[in-house]
Amino acid sequence: MNTFKTLLFAIVALSFSVATFTEAQEMNDKLSLSAKQRSIVTIAAFTASGDMQKLKTVLNEGLDAGLTVNEVKEVLVQMYAYAGFPRSLNGIGTFMGVLDERKQKGIKDEIGREASPLPAGKSSIELGTEIQTRLAGRPVTGPIYAFAPVIDQFLKGHLFGDIFGRDVLDYRSREIATISALANMTGVDSQLQAHFNIGLNVGLTEAQMRSLISVLKAKVGTKEADNANELLGKVLSSRAK
Repeated sequence: MNTFKTLLFAIVALSFSVATFTEAQEMNDKLSLSAKQRSIVTIAAFTASGDMQKLKTVLNEGLDAGLTVNEVKEVLVQMYAYAGFPRSLNGIGTFMGVLDERKQKGIKDEIGREASPLPAGKSSIELGTEIQTRLAGRPVTGPIYAFAPVIDQFLKGHLFGDIFGRDVLDYRSREIATISALANMTGVDSQLQAHFNIGLNVGLTEAQMRSLISVLKAKVGTKEADNANELLGKVLSSRAK
């Protein structure tokens, strides 16, 4: 009987320890970005700014942190929608060189899965409208879209449908990439604020946003981090009203 009680006590204690560890891990996940997410910050930021030397370094760090080849490619491809084709193509070319160098060193990087097919029977604009509305928390309208309706079609159909509709990265990862890219660009504060809002909408916590900004401060620059921090403060104040 004593043996049975001892065994039962051990099982209960182990279950409690596992539950406590799980809760602690979940809390930690909400308080900071993972190593992979921190790498997405720097990869997006340096692709957007066109700093290929620094990008080369953080691409290696991202792969070492566990990002797959396809996940990194997805970040670099997404960047063309925010920083333009030249920066995106330069980033992809730099990544190809990094992979070649790692292969020569005998490093085998995980390729990762391909994107699933987009939903059948639904146009890119229909899909993109659904995704954009979900991310923004409401239908997106405004004078600029009435003035230039084609940009609204491109945003909904191509950015949110063709790009955000690809499931290699989840919405949180895509927003981390977008926020980081915009934070390392000038003259796009309104867009950065909008994407801070979207990031919160898709489940990124304030603590994770602060973690993102801390990565920017350590790796990109104090000026960029301070500006992002100020804009995040405005977003949080607005949401609190």
